Amino acid sequence: MYIPRNIDKELKQWKRDRERKPLLIRGARQVGKTKTIREFGKNFENYVEVNFEEYPGVKSFFESGLSPADICENLSAIFKSDITPGKTLLFLDEIQSCPAAIASLRYFYEKMPGLHVIAAGSLLEFALAELPTFGVGRIRSIFLYPLSFPEFLTGTGEQRLLELMAAASPLNPLPVAVHEKLLRLVKKFILLGGMPQVAAEYIQSGNINRCQLLLTDLLVAFRADFTKYKKKLQVTLLQEVFESVIAQAGNKFVYSAGSSSAHHSQIKNALALLTTAGLVIPVTHTAANGLPLGAEANTKRQKMVLLDTGLFQRAMGLELDEFLITNDFDVINKGSIAEQFAGLELIKSLSCYDPPELFYWHREAKSSNAEVDYVISFREKIIPVEVKSGKKGAMKSLRIFMDEKNTEKGIRISAENFSHYDKILTYPLYASFLVRQ
Repeated sequence: MYIPRNIDKELKQWKRDRERKPLLIRGARQVGKTKTIREFGKNFENYVEVNFEEYPGVKSFFESGLSPADICENLSAIFKSDITPGKTLLFLDEIQSCPAAIASLRYFYEKMPGLHVIAAGSLLEFALAELPTFGVGRIRSIFLYPLSFPEFLTGTGEQRLLELMAAASPLNPLPVAVHEKLLRLVKKFILLGGMPQVAAEYIQSGNINRCQLLLTDLLVAFRADFTKYKKKLQVTLLQEVFESVIAQAGNKFVYSAGSSSAHHSQIKNALALLTTAGLVIPVTHTAANGLPLGAEANTKRQKMVLLDTGLFQRAMGLELDEFLITNDFDVINKGSIAEQFAGLELIKSLSCYDPPELFYWHREAKSSNAEVDYVISFREKIIPVEVKSGKKGAMKSLRIFMDEKNTEKGIRISAENFSHYDKILTYPLYASFLVRQ
């Protein structure tokens, strides 16, 4: 089954755009890139999908330096389908295995602008990193992640709940019954995660145990991918650092704990590879004295967030009964999973054209140690975001940040209903995606 994605409307807008550029769909493996484009292809008279791993022979069309028109003529003959500008969607899948095809995208824009061209691939970021250029200004990137909580609700037929959330605010909380239902649903979503295959299995069968098996399969596949990086780094080191990311979740990543034998630079390279693969998303410290937040970022101080909470809880080996029996998020917040969920939702709430970027703030002082989980920018303002797993908790760090940086408002994400405390606005955990609206 296909679960509608927020990116769908962006793709339809791109289809209508007269000045469109070829699209490059970027994201980790198994986040739904291919299935999303296949669904989008139903909007065209003709849809031609070229998978370079399934049909390696077609690489020669691109490697011989043929023009877009000649390439399309050859592809049309191979796949027995017309490739006509304005009527055909040409999808180049697993394009990372043909660098010449990546380079050719700019020429489709220049010489055949009427043709709709989309490219995607697993481990695509590694191929892009090795290219001196891949068409700056002539290709547009779109970033795709696992399902967000709103997309999960859409897939489960809970559109009305989304409408109620959209109408709510810190000044207009939800009815208690609705709030409690959403808490139960977000708890289940955190358990399952947003990998499309897992979400589809749950929607179709409701069998959480089968979903857990799928998560195990995905973890095995991701770890197996480490062998594809072996020219860059030892597989055992990647595995060791990956496990350390999981173990250190919620805290500043300590490199000395990343491996029992590797040097700092080796661990740093392993972490960079995991980040490039999209498995790990860094949360970087920022002084947050002004915008952009990245201008005062300190990459030596980072926390790491795994791509998906479902994968995280499976990798941690957390007990399902703890999640399913209690509604107390403090009990099930192992590895700061609520904080990770909120961070992932913040990323997914960005424009699909924006690369993933997360920041946090930490001040070390003898009498006043303080840390804010996330710092975001919205409408040219800096906003601190603190995540609490339960309904209670002090907001000392949040207030310290607001006083020190003289910010107009702060945001607290918790299991509490929409509410406000002076300049601090409270959003329920399930509404993390709304803080930028």
